[in-house]
Amino acid sequence: MVHRDNTAIFVVGILGNIASFFCFIAPVSIFYQVCKKKTTGGFQSAPYVAALFSAMLWIFYAYIKTGEMLIITINAFGCVIETIYLVIYTTYCSKKARIFTLKLIGLFNLGGICLVIILTHVLAKERTERIELLGWICVVLSTSVFAAPLSVMRVVIRTKSVEFMPFTLSLLLTTSAIIWLCYGILLKDIFVTLPNFVGITFGTIQMVLYAIYRKNKPVNDQKLPEHKDDMNENQLQVVVIPLQNVVDIETTMENKEEKKQEETKPSEGNQVQQQKEG
Repeated sequence: MVHRDNTAIFVVGILGNIASFFCFIAPVSIFYQVCKKKTTGGFQSAPYVAALFSAMLWIFYAYIKTGEMLIITINAFGCVIETIYLVIYTTYCSKKARIFTLKLIGLFNLGGICLVIILTHVLAKERTERIELLGWICVVLSTSVFAAPLSVMRVVIRTKSVEFMPFTLSLLLTTSAIIWLCYGILLKDIFVTLPNFVGITFGTIQMVLYAIYRKNKPVNDQKLPEHKDDMNENQLQVVVIPLQNVVDIETTMENKEEKKQEETKPSEGNQVQQQKEG
């Protein structure tokens, strides 16, 4: 059911697919650098595993609900692109990270999905009951992962700088949440509506913070690296997966550290040379 009989729903769904497409491909530049440098740097695979799990759940939900094709198409693309990201990650990450990632994939993307399918068929005998049960599972997952932006916003408030929170990405993800919220309202589907309402709220707060701190110069915060683990969770969207702000933050931090090391090496060399000359 593609809702061709309802032009408004169909058009909003297409717009949602387009917005989500750009959200999904946001990390492409990061993984290009991973392939180029043949290293994953400091970021983790958990956000991509969660993104794949979320996309798989929404496909199952749309299928049970008699084929919401506009939800299925974008999440099918999400499954493909997230799988590619994970293949690249496991190719260039350390052995320890590879084992951890494979365990996560086995736990969530294999065991988790199988468990959800079994539970929906065992606990809910009627189709409407299955839709409701699966819908609430999707709502809980999607709403919980929307809490991830809190770590990014905490960094912005602490450093009084927006260098770790790209405005374009925040705007894109907020726009995507607005579109899918409208889609859920038009469908009268609370399970699509609720998580995106939360996403809009966090996205709006991010842009307000950007407006407040956009003119501030970057502030070096020596405590920032201590909180890198707090920022490893990614922002995910219902039907739209990822917000890659966190990965961008870690990549930016790593690049800055590399530059500092490169700058200190010549100065150390000069000191040694001066001592020799003395």
